[in-house]
Amino acid sequence: MSQTASPAPSAHSARALYVLLLVVFINLVGFGLVIPLLPFYAQSLKAEPWQITALFSAYSLGQFFAEPFWGRLSDRIGRRPVLIVTILANTLSYIALAFAPNILAAFAIRLIGGFATGNISTIQGYMADVTPPEKRAGRMGLLGSAFGAGFVVGPALGGLLAHPEAGQIGFQIPLFAAAGMAALAALGVFLFVVESRAPSAPDAPRPHRREALQAARSHPVLSRVLLVTLVSTAAFAGMESVFGLWTHARFDWGPRQVGLCFAVIGIVASIGQGVVTGRLARRFGEPLVLTTGLSIIALSLAMTPFATSGTVVPLFVGLTAMGQSLVFPCVAALISRATPPDQQGEMLGLNMAAGSLARMGGPLLAGPLFGLNIAGPYWFGALLTLPAIWLAASLAKRAKTAA
Repeated sequence: MSQTASPAPSAHSARALYVLLLVVFINLVGFGLVIPLLPFYAQSLKAEPWQITALFSAYSLGQFFAEPFWGRLSDRIGRRPVLIVTILANTLSYIALAFAPNILAAFAIRLIGGFATGNISTIQGYMADVTPPEKRAGRMGLLGSAFGAGFVVGPALGGLLAHPEAGQIGFQIPLFAAAGMAALAALGVFLFVVESRAPSAPDAPRPHRREALQAARSHPVLSRVLLVTLVSTAAFAGMESVFGLWTHARFDWGPRQVGLCFAVIGIVASIGQGVVTGRLARRFGEPLVLTTGLSIIALSLAMTPFATSGTVVPLFVGLTAMGQSLVFPCVAALISRATPPDQQGEMLGLNMAAGSLARMGGPLLAGPLFGLNIAGPYWFGALLTLPAIWLAASLAKRAKTAA
């Protein structure tokens, strides 16, 4: 197979990397504006609980098909043009959602928006292009920190801008603000982010997606990491999709309180991924840190339904976020270590597709479980994380064998 080498990391590309982190932050502020408001936005469209969780799944369904496509395309033509196109598409999807006439239209917009904006694997590919292997867990942690910081500002701002008493129109201002953030991020990529890899030759042979999937399935590390992503993300996404409904039922919370609690997730994730995870991974190795993070997630999900008041909910949510902050960078680093340079975008895209499939299935399961017992999604998520812990624990030996 022909391989196109990535440019060697340079001071110029390192500067572009930090600009990209700022762009990610701005874009995630817009994304974070919307996520905590979705349950209340859907209620303004007279949606049932199962339709609310399906609205979360629609975006992930689009990303499921998009992430391998955009990751593969970025391997072939470069990361920069893919980032510009997908972030601009994100801008349009927020504007369209602001004018959705009913829940079916909102579902279709989220589905198309998810496909058009599935660029996380492209961003991870850029990070891998300009980072030596031994530093990738730390750099992926910085990426996660930018995501987390966006989730600090976005949900809090969304909660302040939303006016649910005004019905659907009360959610248009946050959606317009999210569109503005995405447009600003696209402009930042266009002006300041340099390309991180030389495009492949037009006639360079590339494996079919099914061949890439088969290669991942037969790989001792990639196969386990993809399953870890699938299982752990489903558990977290199920909790996330019913969180607004659960806190409203238990503590009569509204968009403002939910937005501020999501900001707690962002603060913990930002500190955990930006400061803690890289150092732990260098000292103890990615497999052990990954196993620890998954164990924290299982414990926190199991404990959350026992919260006796709204004041302790941020503590449990912060514990879950800390577990996630250990998982995300280690998964990306393990994949980048196990993948040739010209296939990193594609393999990271497969991982994000697994995450998208989980974010689809998790909410779809959580909706009916919530109808049976409002604590059901949390306890099911805790149980679902147990096989992921076992898979992560087996990675240390497999990673050495595959090296």
